[in-house]
Amino acid sequence: MAQRLPTAEDMRSYGARLADLLRPGDLIILSGPLGAGKTTLVQGIAEGLKVRGPITSPTFVIARVHPSLRQGPPLVHADAYRLGGDLEVDDLDLDASLDESVTVVEWGEGLVEGLSDDRLEIHIDRESGDDARVVTLRGVGARWADTPSEPAEK
Repeated sequence: MAQRLPTAEDMRSYGARLADLLRPGDLIILSGPLGAGKTTLVQGIAEGLKVRGPITSPTFVIARVHPSLRQGPPLVHADAYRLGGDLEVDDLDLDASLDESVTVVEWGEGLVEGLSDDRLEIHIDRESGDDARVVTLRGVGARWADTPSEPAEK
């Protein structure tokens, strides 16, 4: 199901609501064009998970770990945009912390699916003519079989 989000603040709010569905071991793969709002969504997820920030694009550092400010899971925020293939993904060692973290990978489509049989794939499209984005979620694996396909409104 697709959700239209008119503003960046709506995207952050959506991410915060999405965080309510997440638990340690979850892998989220974000895709969409440059400037679609992937990092903005992660900012909302981080807010919902109550992790230490700031949340910025990890394009040049590849991955950041944001520890929890409460007793929740840390957020691993990675960016596969600059990675050249599976060997470089392996070098990140994302699977080492996967079980105890919520791991979000921007530009991970086609590169990180092998990290887990269960994952949430999120695609973000830009609408032409305004700032609106369309977010589409797709749960893969048993973990997401009984999970709502959209985060609940608060």
